[in-house]
Amino acid sequence: MRILFFFFGIFFLSFPLSAQTPYQFTEVIDLETTPVISQGRTGTCWSFSTSSFLESEIMRRTGKQIDLSEMYTVRNIYPLKAENFVMRQGKAQFSEGGLAHDVINSVAMYGLVPNEAYSGLFPSEENHNHAELIAVLEAMVKTYVENPGRSLSSTWKKAVASVLDVYLGKNPETFTYEGKQYTPKTFLTMTTLEPSDYVTITSFAHAPFYSEFILNIPDNWSNGSMYNVPLDEMISIVDHALEQGFSVELDCDVSERTFSSKDGVAVVPKDSENNIKALQGIYPEAVVTQEFRQQEFENYSTTDDHLMHITGMLRDQNGTKYYKVKNSWGTDESRNANGGYVYFSEAYMRLKAISIMVHKDAVPKNTSKKLNF
Repeated sequence: MRILFFFFGIFFLSFPLSAQTPYQFTEVIDLETTPVISQGRTGTCWSFSTSSFLESEIMRRTGKQIDLSEMYTVRNIYPLKAENFVMRQGKAQFSEGGLAHDVINSVAMYGLVPNEAYSGLFPSEENHNHAELIAVLEAMVKTYVENPGRSLSSTWKKAVASVLDVYLGKNPETFTYEGKQYTPKTFLTMTTLEPSDYVTITSFAHAPFYSEFILNIPDNWSNGSMYNVPLDEMISIVDHALEQGFSVELDCDVSERTFSSKDGVAVVPKDSENNIKALQGIYPEAVVTQEFRQQEFENYSTTDDHLMHITGMLRDQNGTKYYKVKNSWGTDESRNANGGYVYFSEAYMRLKAISIMVHKDAVPKNTSKKLNF
């Protein structure tokens, strides 16, 4: 509405201040977790976020705060990716990306180590940068697929392992932590984590609900299966987990203009003309149904491009629910608000969450019964 003001015999046409109200958040749930760190110039958010998730699980179970090695997992997963790519004759994904179940699979096979025992950095390095490493590995596996010698060398796996040793370091067989000696397997035992306790849950209408299926997304190179539930139920699982003291691993789409680490929020405005303005203040949000979610996934508007860690819940001044989501892009205030956390509105979560991972005890009993675990 425009308003006319009369002042000293002259009419002035005035435009009201914007209806936008700056965000004011109140924390409802804030679960214990380790500090926000940076994945550097790597595409290994899957390892950073899931390691953070497991660190919170260790704290929940034992009270111990342990900085786990993200790069130990990365080092163990790359040979599996290479074998998958070569054995499928190049008809598979080979990239830095992955999913949370890749970390769980690595933990089950190779155990865990603390970051102090294997950082993936050499003394002269402070930040992770895998640009050269991934370029070298991609060139190698593509060469093996092309097979220029017409007989694939039996030593190609050793060659891949050697490159990883050069760039990341050799895997530790034993190490000392807090005065005790461990192997990766005995260290896993000390943490009390049980890899089989963790389940991945999603919500898509092209597969039967309350069943397991393989979600065909590029980074699911290992063909991990997920439990499928209706959208309302997936959101209820997240809420129930947080309320019961369980944090949640998240695979999501952050390519939207309405996701901003710099502003610290992720929202779905009802009117797209408010996309940028909604990063600074409250605007009405879209109603996200199962059908709309499916449509946006099938037309590639929703893609799986980042993994993060849900550690809490908030409300804005209107009572709207948000999720406190830990990122792995560091804490530089010029690029990351909220100390490196992003506050996801429920609408954004409903639309852009590809899948979640939780401890199976975090799933409400009525849902776990339907899923038979």
